[in-house]
Amino acid sequence: MKDLNNKTALITGGSKGIGYGVAEALMNAGVNVAITSRSLTNAETAAEELEKKTKGKALGIKADVRNLIDQEEAVRHTLEKFGQLDFVIANAGIGHYGKITELTDHDWRETIDTNLTGVFYSAKASIEALKKSKGYFISISSLAGTNFFAGGAAYNASKFGVTGFTQAMMLDLRDDGISVSTIMPGSVSTHFNGNDPEQNEEKEAWKIQKEDLGELVVDLFKMNKRSLPSKVEIRPSQPPKK
Repeated sequence: MKDLNNKTALITGGSKGIGYGVAEALMNAGVNVAITSRSLTNAETAAEELEKKTKGKALGIKADVRNLIDQEEAVRHTLEKFGQLDFVIANAGIGHYGKITELTDHDWRETIDTNLTGVFYSAKASIEALKKSKGYFISISSLAGTNFFAGGAAYNASKFGVTGFTQAMMLDLRDDGISVSTIMPGSVSTHFNGNDPEQNEEKEAWKIQKEDLGELVVDLFKMNKRSLPSKVEIRPSQPPKK
């Protein structure tokens, strides 16, 4: 089991939800974390909160995953602050749902640009740093990346793409010593798509919690390098009966 103390992680979309939960778990394990958000205020506020309740250091960065230069700058700021980059978690995502007859060009482009192109940009910006550290790249896909559903044309397309992209990237980069995995959660209790888990705590209790995914990421990073769970599906163990 590897010691994570003084390692450094960069998490996109880390100011809330899954990204925040992963950041908290990593910081409790001794990892220094940079989190990005399109809002500098949100990123810095989350970083301050995380530092108060964990033993790690945090850096809030304003960056939009749909912009390659933003991702390159996020990596640069992380290296300037912490001196190294060991882990990248490409987590930022959105969801627009609706029948193909209702799906707008804006909704399609925003979903693909954020969920899929954003992962590509996060990878392109960080690969050289991860080569130096023999690091680990994780994308947060979804069970919607293998199971299609009505009204999910844009979201399914983005997450099917993330799953395929990340698996191919794993093959491309393993000879460089970089580990690559994709995590595919089912229903997660987050603020995704306008949900408010704090206001619906009892109803949300059956879902995967953000700290569960944080624990999973820590476990992946602690594994011996000879083994790689390249694709991890995670579901609620007791979903409501239909």
